Amino acid sequence: MPPTTRTLAAGPCKKAVVVAAALVLLAGCGGEDAPGSAAPTTAPGVGEVTTAADGVQEITLQTQDDYVFVPDRFTVDAGPVRLTVVNVAEQMTHNFQFTDGAGPADIPESIALIAPGEEKTIEFTAAQPGEYPFECSFHTQLGQVGTMTVRG
Repeated sequence: MPPTTRTLAAGPCKKAVVVAAALVLLAGCGGEDAPGSAAPTTAPGVGEVTTAADGVQEITLQTQDDYVFVPDRFTVDAGPVRLTVVNVAEQMTHNFQFTDGAGPADIPESIALIAPGEEKTIEFTAAQPGEYPFECSFHTQLGQVGTMTVRG
Protein backbone atom coordinates (compact mmCIF):
# COMPACT_ATOMS: atom_id res chain seq x y z
CA MET A 1 0.00 0.00 0.00
CA PRO A 2 1.51 3.35 -0.98
CA PRO A 3 2.17 5.89 1.77
CA THR A 4 -0.48 8.53 2.13
CA THR A 5 0.00 12.19 2.80
CA ARG A 6 -2.35 13.87 5.21
CA THR A 7 -2.86 17.56 5.55
CA LEU A 8 -3.85 18.62 9.00
CA ALA A 9 -6.50 21.23 9.14
CA ALA A 10 -5.95 24.12 11.49
CA GLY A 11 -8.18 22.85 14.22
CA PRO A 12 -8.90 24.56 17.53
CA CYS A 13 -5.89 22.99 19.24
CA LYS A 14 -3.37 24.17 16.64
CA LYS A 15 -4.89 27.68 16.62
CA ALA A 16 -4.59 27.85 20.40
CA VAL A 17 -0.90 26.94 20.24
CA VAL A 18 -0.25 29.65 17.62
CA VAL A 19 -2.13 32.27 19.64
CA ALA A 20 -0.29 31.28 22.86
CA ALA A 21 3.07 31.50 21.10
CA ALA A 22 2.21 34.94 19.75
CA LEU A 23 1.22 36.14 23.23
CA VAL A 24 4.50 34.89 24.69
CA LEU A 25 6.45 36.75 22.01
CA LEU A 26 4.49 39.94 22.56
CA ALA A 27 4.88 39.72 26.34
CA GLY A 28 8.63 39.25 25.90
CA CYS A 29 8.81 42.45 23.85
CA GLY A 30 6.78 44.52 26.29
CA GLY A 31 7.29 45.57 29.84
CA GLU A 32 10.51 47.48 29.23
CA ASP A 33 10.67 51.20 28.67
CA ALA A 34 11.86 52.32 25.29
CA PRO A 35 15.38 53.85 25.38
CA GLY A 36 15.22 57.42 26.57
CA SER A 37 11.60 57.17 27.68
CA ALA A 38 12.41 57.44 31.38
CA ALA A 39 14.57 60.13 32.90
CA PRO A 40 17.80 58.74 34.33
CA THR A 41 18.14 58.78 38.07
CA THR A 42 20.72 61.16 39.43
CA ALA A 43 23.34 59.30 41.44
CA PRO A 44 23.82 60.28 45.09
CA GLY A 45 26.29 63.12 45.53
CA VAL A 46 25.98 64.44 41.99
CA GLY A 47 26.15 68.23 42.08
CA GLU A 48 27.39 68.51 45.67
CA VAL A 49 30.67 70.33 46.16
CA THR A 50 32.64 68.68 48.95
CA THR A 51 36.20 68.96 50.23
CA ALA A 52 38.33 65.81 50.16
CA ALA A 53 40.83 64.86 52.86
CA ASP A 54 43.62 66.32 50.68
CA GLY A 55 41.86 69.73 50.68
CA VAL A 56 40.75 69.57 47.04
CA GLN A 57 37.16 70.58 46.27
CA GLU A 58 35.29 67.78 44.54
CA ILE A 59 32.23 67.94 42.30
CA THR A 60 30.56 65.24 40.20
CA LEU A 61 28.48 66.05 37.13
CA GLN A 62 26.25 63.60 35.31
CA THR A 63 25.37 63.41 31.65
CA GLN A 64 23.04 61.09 29.79
CA ASP A 65 21.15 60.71 26.51
CA ASP A 66 19.31 64.05 26.76
CA TYR A 67 22.06 66.63 26.07
CA VAL A 68 22.33 68.12 29.56
CA PHE A 69 24.78 68.24 32.43
CA VAL A 70 23.34 67.65 35.90
CA PRO A 71 23.82 70.11 37.43
CA ASP A 72 24.47 72.66 34.74
CA ARG A 73 25.60 75.27 37.33
CA PHE A 74 27.78 74.92 40.40
CA THR A 75 29.97 77.13 42.59
CA VAL A 76 33.43 76.48 44.03
CA ASP A 77 35.93 78.57 45.97
CA ALA A 78 39.15 79.70 44.33
CA GLY A 79 41.66 76.85 44.59
CA PRO A 80 42.15 73.25 43.48
CA VAL A 81 39.16 71.38 42.03
CA ARG A 82 38.64 67.70 41.17
CA LEU A 83 35.76 67.39 38.68
CA THR A 84 34.28 64.02 37.72
CA VAL A 85 31.82 63.48 34.87
CA VAL A 86 29.68 60.33 34.98
CA ASN A 87 28.00 59.35 31.72
CA VAL A 88 24.86 57.31 32.48
CA ALA A 89 23.75 57.43 28.84
CA GLU A 90 22.78 54.22 27.12
CA GLN A 91 23.89 55.38 23.66
CA MET A 92 25.42 58.84 23.69
CA THR A 93 29.11 59.69 23.91
CA HIS A 94 30.03 63.08 25.38
CA ASN A 95 33.03 65.18 26.31
CA PHE A 96 33.69 68.00 28.77
CA GLN A 97 35.65 71.19 28.30
CA PHE A 98 35.69 74.75 29.53
CA THR A 99 34.72 77.08 26.70
CA ASP A 100 37.86 78.66 25.24
CA GLY A 101 38.24 82.37 26.01
CA ALA A 102 34.87 82.62 27.78
CA GLY A 103 36.00 82.70 31.43
CA PRO A 104 38.25 85.05 33.40
CA ALA A 105 41.13 82.62 32.80
CA ASP A 106 41.66 79.59 30.60
CA ILE A 107 41.25 76.14 32.13
CA PRO A 108 42.82 73.79 29.58
CA GLU A 109 42.02 70.53 31.38
CA SER A 110 39.25 68.58 29.62
CA ILE A 111 37.77 65.14 29.05
CA ALA A 112 38.15 64.30 25.37
CA LEU A 113 35.70 61.40 25.29
CA ILE A 114 33.41 59.74 27.80
CA ALA A 115 31.47 56.73 26.53
CA PRO A 116 28.21 55.44 27.99
CA GLY A 117 28.79 53.89 31.41
CA GLU A 118 32.15 55.61 31.94
CA GLU A 119 33.28 58.22 34.42
CA LYS A 120 36.38 60.36 34.11
CA THR A 121 38.03 62.93 36.37
CA ILE A 122 40.13 66.04 35.77
CA GLU A 123 41.95 68.23 38.28
CA PHE A 124 42.67 71.92 37.85
CA THR A 125 43.10 75.12 39.82
CA ALA A 126 40.36 77.72 39.65
CA ALA A 127 42.54 80.73 40.40
CA GLN A 128 40.43 83.73 39.38
CA PRO A 129 36.89 84.46 40.57
CA GLY A 130 34.16 84.65 37.96
CA GLU A 131 32.02 82.53 35.69
CA TYR A 132 33.55 79.76 33.59
CA PRO A 133 31.25 78.34 30.90
CA PHE A 134 31.67 74.66 30.07
CA GLU A 135 30.27 72.44 27.34
CA CYS A 136 30.11 69.15 25.56
CA SER A 137 31.57 70.34 22.28
CA PHE A 138 29.73 67.54 20.44
CA HIS A 139 26.37 68.95 21.56
CA THR A 140 26.74 72.70 22.18
CA GLN A 141 24.22 73.46 19.43
CA LEU A 142 21.73 71.29 21.35
CA GLY A 143 22.32 73.22 24.57
CA GLN A 144 24.65 70.90 26.47
CA VAL A 145 26.38 73.71 28.32
CA GLY A 146 26.81 74.93 31.88
CA THR A 147 28.65 77.36 34.13
CA MET A 148 31.10 76.96 36.99
CA THR A 149 31.21 80.02 39.27
CA VAL A 150 34.38 80.63 41.27
CA ARG A 151 33.98 82.69 44.44
CA GLY A 152 36.74 85.12 45.33
